Amino acid sequence: MKQIKILLVDDEEEFVKTLSERIRMRNISSEVALNGEAALQLVEDEVPDVMVLDLKMPGIDGMEVLKRIKKKYPEVQVIMLTGHGSEKDEETARSLGAFGYLNKPVNLDNLIQHIKNAYAEKVERNLMAATFAEAGEFDTARSILKQKKK
Repeated sequence: MKQIKILLVDDEEEFVKTLSERIRMRNISSEVALNGEAALQLVEDEVPDVMVLDLKMPGIDGMEVLKRIKKKYPEVQVIMLTGHGSEKDEETARSLGAFGYLNKPVNLDNLIQHIKNAYAEKVERNLMAATFAEAGEFDTARSILKQKKK
């Protein structure tokens, strides 16, 4: 199985590095960004499969990063992870295309399952789009790739 490319984005350096190490202990590697600007730059260099994104960060916050990522890279699955969110924030994030919305502290097994589910959905959507593209149904293929999770 292909290695899932994960980008962890959080301004709490100790938290995000510890999270990365704990995920690595499960044989899953990840990149780390400590703010929204760094995350956007890393995505320009290498597009991840799944991004785990903090909501509240100085500078470009998680919601703005989510908007920009989904606009430019709609295939990236984004899981919001926050200690300061609200139901309204969750509703907004989901309407912008977030795959999931989890609260800190997060259970590592739960987060990893969300990451695997997000990746599986991405793969399934890409395979479906490829099937339509091979059949010459390019508009249908494009719409599948752009559609939000329901």
